[in-house]
Parts: sequence; structure tokens; C-alpha cells
Amino acid sequence: MSIVAASTYRDGARVGGALVPPESLWELKRNEFVWIGLFEPEEHELRDLAQRFHLHPLAVEDALTAHQLPKLESYGDQLFVVARTARLENGAIVYGETSIFVGPNFIITVRHGSARAHTKLRQQLEAAPARLKHGTDFVLHGLLDFIVKGYEPVIDGIEEEVLELEARSIDCPLSKDEVHRIFRHRRDLMRFSRTLGPMEEVVGQLENLDLPCVDNDMRPYYRDVHDHLRRVQAMTDGLREVLRSVFEAGLLIEQQQQSVITRKLASWAAILAVPTAIAGLYGMNFENMPELKWQYGYPTVLGVIALVCGVLYWRFRKAGWL
Repeated sequence: MSIVAASTYRDGARVGGALVPPESLWELKRNEFVWIGLFEPEEHELRDLAQRFHLHPLAVEDALTAHQLPKLESYGDQLFVVARTARLENGAIVYGETSIFVGPNFIITVRHGSARAHTKLRQQLEAAPARLKHGTDFVLHGLLDFIVKGYEPVIDGIEEEVLELEARSIDCPLSKDEVHRIFRHRRDLMRFSRTLGPMEEVVGQLENLDLPCVDNDMRPYYRDVHDHLRRVQAMTDGLREVLRSVFEAGLLIEQQQQSVITRKLASWAAILAVPTAIAGLYGMNFENMPELKWQYGYPTVLGVIALVCGVLYWRFRKAGWL
């Protein structure tokens, strides 16, 4: 069985052990609700739960497919919520999916590809029975808050690498590998933004709309989750701007270095042009060249070459070209 946890709660307190026998899950009183957690279930397992809890077939199909963008759908007195999880693995963002079925006296979570179990979350919620007494809408808030808080380590991990790239781009041009890393991060952040947008819509609907299974006094809790999402979105947009700046700064520094090299080559070419021109002039072998018979011609020519080259070197050095 892929049911990793199943507990019944009465007045905010858990009844029985960590895993309640299956036959006791379906007989619930008015002040009770059950929370069932599944991890990558088989189709027949989820359909068995769907039959017992009267889950909508379309929602069940979405939960089995596990390739959905975040969304919120209402089916009678039930809600179906899809949320995307994210984690950083080997420098890349890896996504998972959590489908949540919410009814008046039950909440069922179906995880696909998510490495973060809900064990600690259950413990945290069970430690506050006065709040857990609110019922399934409080558990839904806890799940969404748990997922959204998992986004922050992802952004923090990428931010560290981006700041490292920024520091390197100031000192020297970016290498080919670093340029690839910049574009990979930009691509990952763009995809991450496409996840955050629908997640904000889901939480915004829970905050503002009259929905089944969600009491009005829970809206401030969903507003808090919405604030977390906006902060993550702002951090994501900021990192994308930093990556763009890093890339542009790297290009400017590389162009500057190429300009410096070009100026140095031009300076040395101008200096070497002087002896080349004079040597070319005297190498034309004309018969009537008075300087060829002059006793001091050779040292004079060498002196002129050295003087002109020295003056050019001094001028280029003063101009900062050498």
C-alpha cells in the first residue's frame, strides 16, 4: 500500500496511532476528520479511495497523471488543489507535485516526485490542537505553507551561486562554463516563475473566494501564504535581473580587455613602423644616395630610430596604451 500515513482527528487531537486501520477511516463523526497521505500510489489504490470518499473522476485522473500546473477546482462540497513542489538538486531545480483532495471531514494528499515527506508537518500541526480543531481547511493551509516555504531554500541556493558569479565577473571575463551556468539559471528561474504564478492564483482564490470546506476565519492564514509567495516571486525576479547584469558586465569587461590589447598592439605597431620605414628606405639600393657614403650615417640612423621609438614609447605610455 502507498498510504504512508493515515490518522483520524477529533476536536484537533489525533485518535489512535500513527497509522489507523483502514476500516476505521470511513466511519467519521461530525467533529472528526481524517488525513490520509499517499506517495506515488497505484491506480487501483487511488480509485479505491475515490470510491469510498466520492472523489470526482476528473480530479482523480489529474492526481494520477501528475503533470499539472498548480490549480484549484471545486466539485460540489469538495475542493481539489494541485501544488508544485521544488527542490535544488545538483544546481538544478527539480519539481514534484502534490494533489490535495479536501472534503468536510477528510483531506487526502497524493505526492509525486516530492522528496519532502509530511511527517514533520503533521507533528507541527498536531502540536497545536486548538488550531487543528478548525478542520481540513487548516490542514490545507499547513500543506500549502509547507510547500511554499520549501521554495525559499531553492532561491537561496541559486542566489549563492549567482553572487559568486557576480564577484568573478568583476575580476575577469566569464568562462564558457560560467556563461552556460548563467543561461541555465535564467532558464530555471523562468520556469520557476511559471510555477509561482499559478500558485499565487490558487492561494489568492482561497484567500478571497467563498469556497466549500474553507471558513472565513481561515482567510488571514492563506493571506500569509500569499505574502510568502510574493516574496519568493520578488526574489526570483531579482535574481533574474542580477543574472542579466552579470552577463552584461562580463561582456563589458571582455570588450574592455580586448580594447586594451588592441591599443597595445597598435602602439607597438606604430613604434616598429619607424625602423621598418627607415630600413625600407635605405634598402631600395638607389645609386645616388648621399647618406650611403657618409661616415656617420649608420650611427646617425640608429640614433634617429632609437630617439623616435623612445618618444613614441613615452607618449603611448603616458596615454595609458602601454
